[in-house]
Amino acid sequence: MSRLGIIYLLLLQVVLNTGKPLPAGVYDPEEAAGFVEGDMMLTEEQQRNLEHGPKTRNGLINTEKRWPNNVVVYKISDDFDAAHKRAIQTGITTLETNTCVRFREATDEDTAYLTVTAKSGGCYTAVGYQGARQEMNLEIYPLGEGCFRPGTILHEFMHALGFYHQQSSAIRDGYINVIYDNIVPGKEFNFQKYDATVVTDFEVGYDYDSCLHYRPGAFSINGEDTIVPLDSSAEIGQRVGLSSKDIDKINIMYKCPILL
Repeated sequence: MSRLGIIYLLLLQVVLNTGKPLPAGVYDPEEAAGFVEGDMMLTEEQQRNLEHGPKTRNGLINTEKRWPNNVVVYKISDDFDAAHKRAIQTGITTLETNTCVRFREATDEDTAYLTVTAKSGGCYTAVGYQGARQEMNLEIYPLGEGCFRPGTILHEFMHALGFYHQQSSAIRDGYINVIYDNIVPGKEFNFQKYDATVVTDFEVGYDYDSCLHYRPGAFSINGEDTIVPLDSSAEIGQRVGLSSKDIDKINIMYKCPILL
């Protein structure tokens, strides 16, 4: 193999390794912000629904929370350097390539847009379109780590598009076991299962491969797994990129024509 080929394979291995699930006991900035399930900034109405009312399986059913005309208006903070801005733009390109959702940079006239910030405190996002300025935070890490794993950037964008975490699905008991004895006391609410009162998985089904699925060791107190797939061959928590079902759900939610 040529020297160039060896370098390519090494770089490919680095990229793939950056998206692998973090082991239990290792800090994950997706879990650090202290919002619902770690990184979801919910409105008061969304919080009430989560606690008392109709809940979602994975994607918001409320069409008012979808970005108008399938266009996400956004602004990226100048606190990011050029390389980190490119990483965010790569996430945008991935979504535009695989779905009919489009992105447009905000102008001075825009009042409702997604502002991508670089604050400390982890990765977190408002869920769905808010009709006002809304935040998606990506704490600055070396490229390929923390909030700048490729699949974490897409994870936060999927929240902004209107999706919750996969492991909270109403049908999750047929696919995973949650080991409550291994969860940090007081963090059990992050594993709440949504009621099946509104069908919002778009008949796509459960997705072990989703970039919105928790890792096995999420919120672990003892280094042991808190989520165990019933399928022993399944791997969960990847942050490499969108799964095929992630793509399908976005296209169905936003009523995209079949992409050729």
